[in-house]
Amino acid sequence: MHKKHNRRHFLKQAGLLAGFTAVGAAGLPTMNASASDLFSSGRAPQAQDAKPWYSLSVIGDPLMDERLIYYLGHSWFRMADIGECLDTASRIEAGNPASWRKEWFRTADRLRKVAETSLAMQHDLSAGESYLRAASYYLAGLIYADTPTDPEVPRTARASAECFEAALKLLDIPATPVNIPYEQSSLPGYFFTSPLATKPAPILIVHEGMDASVEECLFLAQESIKRGYHCLLFHHPGQGLALRERGLTFRPDWEKVITPVVDYVLTRPEVDPARISLTGLSFGGALVTRAMAFEKRVKICIANPAMYSWADFFAQFFFADNPDFGKLLESDPDAFNAAVVGFLQQAPPYYTWWFNSASWKYGASSAADLLTKLKSYTNADIAQLVTCHMLVMDGEGESWGAGHAKRLYDALTCPKDYMLFTAEDTGLLHNQNGALSVSSQRMFDWLDEHI
Repeated sequence: MHKKHNRRHFLKQAGLLAGFTAVGAAGLPTMNASASDLFSSGRAPQAQDAKPWYSLSVIGDPLMDERLIYYLGHSWFRMADIGECLDTASRIEAGNPASWRKEWFRTADRLRKVAETSLAMQHDLSAGESYLRAASYYLAGLIYADTPTDPEVPRTARASAECFEAALKLLDIPATPVNIPYEQSSLPGYFFTSPLATKPAPILIVHEGMDASVEECLFLAQESIKRGYHCLLFHHPGQGLALRERGLTFRPDWEKVITPVVDYVLTRPEVDPARISLTGLSFGGALVTRAMAFEKRVKICIANPAMYSWADFFAQFFFADNPDFGKLLESDPDAFNAAVVGFLQQAPPYYTWWFNSASWKYGASSAADLLTKLKSYTNADIAQLVTCHMLVMDGEGESWGAGHAKRLYDALTCPKDYMLFTAEDTGLLHNQNGALSVSSQRMFDWLDEHI
């Protein structure tokens, strides 16, 4: 029996559930859990349990080790090297986001210099490969970037984009940087043209979720163009360059993001307007589902993983075990903010990072404002409005909202399919972490049959 990854326990503790007792006489929670309890699995090891392959324990921190697996998986499409990842991990202080950022940026800076040296000596292929890995390692560090005031954010975000674009050119990957008109701004992205397409061809539109950046979806673009699909990767509000350089934050009415993206795609003569598909990864799976209730020009939508209600997911972890905190949020936001500040003063650095990062991405001014904004992110009220063909992807080891994908699938009334990844096929983790070849094979085989 596999164990759930520990990000569930992180969110549960970050949600002030097990870390606090009930609201006291003063109206504020008090802390009663030790720091050593914060990442406890809540279950003693059993002799009959086999150690799962994804329990690396390289860094010694469950969330960081999970992210390490994610980047090790990038080696499948040349955005990482195993030795570089493990060497970087060996220098990281467990549970310290600042250490994580420092060491990934250190590796990225070194690889960028390697690429520049190769390029100066006209070793274009070697330069391109080094630039590609440098771009990935900058993005790895940016996962734990705190706020727009972090001085490393603008430098490394720009460095990642420059390295990625240099790699596309030097490696002859048929992609062009684009800017998609969006309200009073624009969304940067990359349009990949399939060399196999001789007439208007289908397209896959891709965006990420809450933490990762869209360059990390290069494997989906590469798999698309090898199959005769064009592909568009784009930075969306709340993440990537759209957030870090243009200040665009998440919004619950995601159709307002997807509709201008579809408008742009339809200006491309190489795209078949009747065969547009869209996928969102992680939190992006929740967002694209919402968009499909209102944007009707997309033929196929793939939610990986699907999310019935992002709002319910967070409410479960923040308030289910102690509804008094929900009442405090409603009755006295200032007291709720004070409670969070008191908790963060005693908690490991992760929790300060999470509240700061999420507040930035959702455009929130405080913990109370953040939790209030999250209530708007739900698909429970619009699932029956979706009419395109939906593929709902899920994993046995899903740690972000286990059970939500099946709830959404059951609520949908459109043409739909459910794809479950298991321990046997190794794709059981969030977004098939560490098993991208398995994920791509199954997803594209399905897409080939339905596009």
